[in-house]
Amino acid sequence: MNITEAQPASAPVLGFAPPCGSGPGCWVPASGGTVPPAAVEGGFDGSEQLYVARARHESDLIPGKLHPSHGVCYVAWGGGEHGHAEYEVLCSSGGQWLPADNGSIPSNAFPAGETAEGEPLFIGRATHDGTITVGKVQPSHGCCYIPYGGEEVAYKEFEVFVV
Repeated sequence: MNITEAQPASAPVLGFAPPCGSGPGCWVPASGGTVPPAAVEGGFDGSEQLYVARARHESDLIPGKLHPSHGVCYVAWGGGEHGHAEYEVLCSSGGQWLPADNGSIPSNAFPAGETAEGEPLFIGRATHDGTITVGKVQPSHGCCYIPYGGEEVAYKEFEVFVV
């Protein structure tokens, strides 16, 4: 695992959430597999810890999984899994995962991105092929999409990150 000190940005590089210190969680810019201190753990792939991260793809800001040994944040979009070497990692001292289904979003879900059309995206995760994989919950689609094995995989039953 590649854990290094990362400094909070005065303004988010990818432009969505306020900087650290102004709420229950913050997004820390990182790249190349770097995991900042207090990164939110999102799941596992084999023995490797996955973290909650997000990246811009096309014109969307999409929550996904940071896979440190791969050096990228993977996001699900348009039927595929897309890796980005520059990303933001969610850092927080709290939060929990709650069960959800059919795109239902608890009122205290942490917004993590948005589509080009302005629809909010939330952090979700699902169990798939022996992993717990982080992805995006898109309420209008009624599911959680996870990036896995080069594909965008949809789940109607999943967990949502709340604060």
